[in-house]
Formats: sequence, C-alpha cells, structure tokens
Amino acid sequence: MSAANRSRPGRSLILLLIVASLSLLWAYFPGASHNARLGLDLRGGTQVILTPELAPGSEGVLTQDQINQTVEIIRQRVNGFGVAEAEVTVQGSGANAAIVVTVPGVNPEGITNLLKQTARLDFRAVLAAATGFENITPPSASPSASTSASASVEPSPSATPSETATPAAPVAQPTELPIQAVTSEELYDQFLTLNCLTPGLLQGGRADDETKYMLTCSQDGFEKFVLAPAFITGDQVSDSQAVLPTQGAGGWMVSLDFDSAGATKLSEASITLSKLPSPQNRFGIVLDGLVVSAPYFSVPILGGKAQIEGNFKAEDAKQLSQVLRYGALPVTLTIAESTSISPTLGEDQLSAGLLAGAIGLILVVIYLLLYYRALGTVAVFSLVLAAGFLWIFIIALGRSIGFTLTLAGIAGAIVAIGITADSFVVYFERIRDEIRDGKSLRVATEVGWIRARRTLLAADFVSLLASIVLYALSVGSVRGFAFTLGLTTVIDVLVAFWFTHPLVTYFGKSKWAETGGVLTGVSRKRLTAGSEVLTRSED
Repeated sequence: MSAANRSRPGRSLILLLIVASLSLLWAYFPGASHNARLGLDLRGGTQVILTPELAPGSEGVLTQDQINQTVEIIRQRVNGFGVAEAEVTVQGSGANAAIVVTVPGVNPEGITNLLKQTARLDFRAVLAAATGFENITPPSASPSASTSASASVEPSPSATPSETATPAAPVAQPTELPIQAVTSEELYDQFLTLNCLTPGLLQGGRADDETKYMLTCSQDGFEKFVLAPAFITGDQVSDSQAVLPTQGAGGWMVSLDFDSAGATKLSEASITLSKLPSPQNRFGIVLDGLVVSAPYFSVPILGGKAQIEGNFKAEDAKQLSQVLRYGALPVTLTIAESTSISPTLGEDQLSAGLLAGAIGLILVVIYLLLYYRALGTVAVFSLVLAAGFLWIFIIALGRSIGFTLTLAGIAGAIVAIGITADSFVVYFERIRDEIRDGKSLRVATEVGWIRARRTLLAADFVSLLASIVLYALSVGSVRGFAFTLGLTTVIDVLVAFWFTHPLVTYFGKSKWAETGGVLTGVSRKRLTAGSEVLTRSED
C-alpha cells in the first residue's frame, strides 16, 4: 500500500459507502421481494436427492442428454403438485450426477415413490381431441374404438370437434391423469367435461398400461385426448434427431428411426390412419402419461423411417427429439436422501440457529471489549457491518440466483464470526508488537497493517478455497454451508480492508489514543510491562 493511500483512509470509507448503497439498492429494489429466501429445512416441505443410473442390461454410459431429459420429466411431475417455488436441479455430471428435488411448504404423501418411477413412452392413436379447457356437447355417437393404432407425421393444428359449444350435463370430474379403461366408451363421458387446467391433472408419473385406452392431456393443458392402446413403445424407437430439410427449405423437423418391430407397426398404423379424417388421423406421443406432441399421418410410412414436420424452432425440435430418443429412459432413479420437515419444526430450527449465532456474537463482543477496550469497539462495529452485508447479500442473491438460506447456511455464518474476529486479533496484535518495539501508535497502525494483511489474505484464501472445494464436491445442505462460508469470507476481506483498517488509522491519529490510557487498549506501559498477550504467527 502506498503512502498516499495510507494517509487517506477516507477513500476506502467512501468506496465502502458506495458499495453498501449499491448493495442496498440491489436487495431492496422497489417492487421486489425484500425477504430472505428460506430453504426447505427452515420453512418445511420435502427434499429428495435422486441418483440416476443406467438400468440393468443397458449399454453405454449415462449421458448429459439423458440426465437433462430425466430432469424435465421430474420437473413435469413436480409442477403437477401446484406448489410455488418447487425446484429440480442437477448437481454434478455424468456418473457423479445427483438430481435434487425440493417441494417446499408441503409434505406430499408418496412423493418419493412418484419421483423414482421410470418414465414410459408410447405412441397411441387419437380417437377424440378437443381444447383442454372447454366442455363440449356430446355428438350423436361416441368415437369408434375399432382403430387399433395411429401415428402421424406433421403436426396438425389443435383439432377441436365441430360440436364444441354448449357445456354438457354435469359429469363426475376426473381427479387425476392418466385415466385408463378397457373401452373408449368408459372414458368418453369424462372426456366431455374434462378441464386439463384443473390443479394436479398435468402431473405425470402415474401408472400407464399400454394395452388400455387412455384419457389424458397435452403437457401444456391446451388439448385433451381419448387415446387407443399403444401401437409403438419407446424402446422400439432406435434413434431421433433434430434436422434441417436436406434441400434447405422450411423449418426444423425431427427424424425418426424404428427397429424392425417398430417399423412394421408404424407401417400398419400409417396405412390405416392416413385415410381417416382429423383427429382420427393423428397419434399421441405419450411421455409419462401426458401427450408431448400429436402430429398426423399425411401418407403411409414404409421402411421404418419418418419425419415430423411443422416449422419447428431449433430448440423445440431438439427437445422433441430428446423425448423420442430418451423417453423410454434406460435410467433408474435411486433415492440417496429424503428429508421431510414440518414448517413448525423449521421455525424452531431457525429460532435456535439465530439464538446460537446471537450468543456467539455476544461472547465475541464481550471478549473484544474486555481485551482490546477502545480498539475493540472498532472490531464490534466491523462485526455489525459484516453481518449487515451478509443479510443484504442473502436477500439479493436469493432473488437473483435463487440462493436459499438453510440451517447449514446459518451454521456457516456462525463459523464465520470466529474467522472475522480472528482477522481483528491478527491486526491488533501486530499493532501491539510494533508499539513494544518502540514505534508510535500512528506508525504502528500502518506498519502493523502492512505485516498483518498478508496473514489475513492467506487465512481467508485457505478458507475460501476450502468452501469452493466443499461446494463443488458436496450435495444437499452441505452446499449451503459451503456457499455461506465462502460468502462471509469475501465479506471479511471487504470489511477488513475498507472499514476496519481505515477506522484503526483514524484511531491511531487521535490525540486521546496517543496518550496510551488504560481504556485505549494500546497502553504502552501495559504492553511493555510483560502483560500476557495473544499472538499469532504470520509466517
């Protein structure tokens, strides 16, 4: 540090004031949430950590595309609970990947069994289709159940029967999907009044019998369908790719390759269904009990190769191709950890954690004031400022990157109190050493800082490195501890350089401190009389 900087500590304080103002604006921006984002263990709910593995008999290694597709399937299931702020995230990659599912605020029965089920993919003929959120008047006859299979190539517009109009007479509303029956007539009355936007109906993961008729919805709830038994299952799709037309005209499309059994069934279905009117010429690609896409056959498909056209965007085509390629997931999900906690217990844990932190902070403050006296007040103000910065960042990061404060995070903050206090001890003891060597207080504060800051940076670097490694290698609540520990370490450096050092510099220039009174904490008489001191090597 140059002499100019040492003689102008006000610059550091002004810089700190600017950073504090921007941080406050970031955290308390008008119209945004001003509350900390509490983790599952503090507000109650369920957290499940799933480990994906290749199913027995599957070849190759687990790919990132398979993991991503698994996450999308699980997210669809979780969103069906209708719970705000439910999250599905991936930690790690490849063989070390873990899928973390949090459903806060509730403790849904059977969620673990729902999440670990392997998704099913099949192709089913469309017997009836309509807008998913409208009731329809029944036509003179129910749809024919004689069609055994269907497929289609080219997405059609949403097919709504011409009879769509007046609501039908009240019929028992389905409470969950998919709904299956031996004949389509058993499902048709429920199809008439089904509202796909009813909470809970778009949740996947329920049992799917490929030999039965099905009443279900599209994933977005825009359409509802009566579907025939499956004519192709997901394991008969050998490959799927998002491609551009070979002649360069038109939008993205999805190419499909089937194995020999799938090619035969596709040929039979396309010959039959391509002759039928809409919507009976359509087929539903059903994943996890919900329709992902419902294109139609324009011509018979022979040879086991097909293309789904429709001016897709690149991302939409890629997503559909992944569904087709990995829909029948060769992945099993093992529950590595399942945590369920009530909101009441979460509040108790939060109160206990805050009480522990307050007790620890009070004990540190008492020690600093008794041992360092007036100099210790600088450390107390620094601790209060560090705590303020930590709370501001918790609020701001919760809104911007989804950081949640957990009980483990509170533990990390409590541990950081000792790390921050240790920084003050290193600096203050360096000042005392310089006074023992005969230097004035003003010189001792500057020389002591130059020698102490290397120790501070080294100690904080080790702490930060440990938190980064712990965060990268851990899963679950341990990551919350690591993140908070790393965040508080960065705040410790900021406060030490831009607040503690400038205030100590002003303290060293004061005439009262230069007198070396007993209350200053830097009495030359006491320091040179062989009083017991606390020292820490900087080497």
